[in-house]
Amino acid sequence: TNPTVGFKPANISHNLTIKNSNINITFNLTTIIQTTTLPTILVSFLNASFYSSFNFTTSSLDINNSLPVCNFSISNNNTLIYQVTINQTLYSYDIIEENHGKDLYPGGHYIPKECRTEQRLAVIICYRNREQHLKMFLNHIHPFLQKQKLDYTIFVVNQYGNDPFNRAALFNVGYLEAMKLYPYDCFIFHDVDLLPEDLRNIYKCGDQPRHMSVAMDKFKYAIPYSEFFGGVTAFHSSDILGTNGHPTVYWGWGGEDDDIYFRVVKKLKKSIIRYPIEIARYKMIRTHGHTAAESNSHRLTILYSKYDYNLDGINTTNYTLHNIVFYKLFTLINVTLPEESFEHIRTRLHIKNKN
Repeated sequence: TNPTVGFKPANISHNLTIKNSNINITFNLTTIIQTTTLPTILVSFLNASFYSSFNFTTSSLDINNSLPVCNFSISNNNTLIYQVTINQTLYSYDIIEENHGKDLYPGGHYIPKECRTEQRLAVIICYRNREQHLKMFLNHIHPFLQKQKLDYTIFVVNQYGNDPFNRAALFNVGYLEAMKLYPYDCFIFHDVDLLPEDLRNIYKCGDQPRHMSVAMDKFKYAIPYSEFFGGVTAFHSSDILGTNGHPTVYWGWGGEDDDIYFRVVKKLKKSIIRYPIEIARYKMIRTHGHTAAESNSHRLTILYSKYDYNLDGINTTNYTLHNIVFYKLFTLINVTLPEESFEHIRTRLHIKNKN
């Protein structure tokens, strides 16, 4: 069975203070942190190596200062040179570890040895019952990011239980828990079934939020509409705070990616940037399909209600943290999200009834 790492049963109301050069915000969070004996294993990954105890690996500043800055150089703009082969073979975890895990620290954390990085990247995956897709993703993303010479960690946030799936709330959980481990300044929120096809699609954060998955094969490598912000997105940590993170009120499929787009434009008052369509290409895993979440019948009511984004987001993210497991290829965060009824959401966000 999987170990439970470093948490004592407790109900904790605490303040989370996050500082950077542009913003200093203290969030009053109420989070239930506990370890729970459940009737079944939270989630089991057969043949995946894990670590029962360790200190999260950080790069040494003394060593780093003596190294050149990491730079993934693009020598020319020949697309063929930077195209990545999409291998959808389903490998076991031990094979993936053997092929791509030799230089990984516990928790799916990679730090280049030959240079010092300017950013610390957390890749946050929202997850439920997608193990075959996860294997394909890990087999693809680790060599992809290592070639880009990034200091990165893969986080898989698993929603346990039978409540409707809440993609955006899981992204908030990933952000909050990752920041307790390491001073990440770049976050990429990633669907598990999307594989980048071009190495020029650099997994870094800039001054504006970036839509990474501009051209997906699902949409014939065209963006479906100008405000589309789904799939894979990149945020500097300060911009996550500026939007109050992701919404938590979209249970089931739909609405949350458009909501975060509006948060960027209306609350953060920034525009979305994108790599060119010939670079920001993604392949969607279509094999080993899964049952899609039911659509949220209230999503448009919430989306167009013009509710105050200060009323929902990181500061209202409510979850039970069951355990964190540091696998060789990724850090697994097991949580339960208590579903919130639409009536409660409408009251909390002051959404008026339709006449």
